[in-house]
Amino acid sequence: MSKDNGLLSSLGSTEANYPSSTPTPTIVTPPSGSSSPHSRPPSPRASPFRAKLAKARASPPPSRKASPRPQLGVAFNAPADQSHAGGVAGDSDFSDEEAAMGETRPQLHRPQDERSQTPLLKEERARSSYDGPNGSARPAFVTKRSTFRSRSPDMEDSSATRKKYTYAAFFLVLSLVSFTIQTETAVYVQHELKWNKAYAMLYLTHGSWSLLWPTQLLILRISNWRTPWKSFWRRHIYLVRTTAQMVESHDVHLTSRESHKSPVAYILKKTAFITTALTVAGGSWYVAVDMTSASDLTAIYNCSAFWAYIFSIPLLHDKLRFDKAFSVLLAIAGVLILVYGDSLPTIHGGKSGGSVGGGENPDDSSNRTLGNIVIGVGSVLYGLYEVLYKKLACPPEGTSPGRGMLFANTFGSLIGCFTLLVLWIPLPILHYTGIEVFEWPHGEAAWMLLVSVLANATFSGSFLVLISLTSPVLSSVAALLTIFTVAVTDWLLTGKPLSPAAIVGGLVIIVAFLLLSWSTYREMDQERRKRLEEEIVETSDDE
Repeated sequence: MSKDNGLLSSLGSTEANYPSSTPTPTIVTPPSGSSSPHSRPPSPRASPFRAKLAKARASPPPSRKASPRPQLGVAFNAPADQSHAGGVAGDSDFSDEEAAMGETRPQLHRPQDERSQTPLLKEERARSSYDGPNGSARPAFVTKRSTFRSRSPDMEDSSATRKKYTYAAFFLVLSLVSFTIQTETAVYVQHELKWNKAYAMLYLTHGSWSLLWPTQLLILRISNWRTPWKSFWRRHIYLVRTTAQMVESHDVHLTSRESHKSPVAYILKKTAFITTALTVAGGSWYVAVDMTSASDLTAIYNCSAFWAYIFSIPLLHDKLRFDKAFSVLLAIAGVLILVYGDSLPTIHGGKSGGSVGGGENPDDSSNRTLGNIVIGVGSVLYGLYEVLYKKLACPPEGTSPGRGMLFANTFGSLIGCFTLLVLWIPLPILHYTGIEVFEWPHGEAAWMLLVSVLANATFSGSFLVLISLTSPVLSSVAALLTIFTVAVTDWLLTGKPLSPAAIVGGLVIIVAFLLLSWSTYREMDQERRKRLEEEIVETSDDE
């Protein structure tokens, strides 16, 4: 009997060491009146055993401390906004349904204690645990996302870089085509149909940017028409909101506080600031267009690529590289050859609408020096605008190309809305002072102006996406290609052959753009490898 008592005591102590939530075997006994060939009469020894088990269950289990276990990755039991804010940054484009659904999880499945809401690390590699319903500490489940990515991170980053350049190539071609259409139609409206209203055209052109986001939403909806509208809308708003939070924090990994902070105030302030800079830079084109020659206007205005590179060094912390500086200067030299090497004025359009070179060339204007100064200031401001947009309104490095495209068009729509709601104020002032009498275009002028305005909206949206995916320097040099494409289009429309200066200057611009593209690609690849090495080091430290 002493041997049996010792065995029962050890069983009781073993049962007491487990928490009450541990399932215990259930002893099933047949009914008292049933007879079974395999049943045996109850043993008298079973009574002490059952008594011990009942006593063990009645006594409270001793507290057990959870043994610390190193865990990598993002915990599932972290807050939904926090766990997905950083993780979705590198996901495939528009594939954040889990993140959007995680934001709407029932509160029952989330830990309620205050420790689970406190991130231990800024990046989403936090270790978290929570107390179970019976007071037992249980380790958190760990997502497999970081484990999966660590298998081939170099391949994934290289694929993301190729995808980014594929997107950029598409929007480059789209920007060249749309800018050519805008320039040709603007020349026809201003010089053939004689509707030359500078500020009104600037207002209508920038105001048309408000159509970028609705058009983008329509395209995305058509491509995802099988998705229910509520799910599609919730995912879209989630992507825009989290990307805006990344823009404000300048980091793809959001802390819990950053993920719960509304980015609306920041985005509205930056929209007002950047739109003002854009309006002043674009307005200088319309002020100087009747004061200086078409050649001077085109040459000086396109020096904005040089100023974009100058401003990107202190503001974007770009390195002063010989290959990039040489490419920018070579592109500007190509513009000078194309503009001043031809006896006829070169047809060129402004990035904010309008055109030059389609009518008489005011080379003998007495205000030519003043006009050159005005367009020189506008060139500097336009280079500054491009860099400010990259710094203040573009997602940080590491964001997927789809998010960059999505937010670029959204921010472009905000610029258009700000223009329509605020920048109409100078219109009545210019009208009543007689500086520019406002009148709506009619007939053919109205239709051609509509085409020109929509083409500029397409170009501007593509240009903003191009800056977001690459750099303001590369995007600005790419815009110089439009001088050559407009010259080729004018040759095809009018039958006038290209001059040797136009051919040489265009080839020089193309070579400069290719050199700058290769230099930018190498620089981005070096930064990608450096960022990958830092992530590997951080992962090894966590292990």
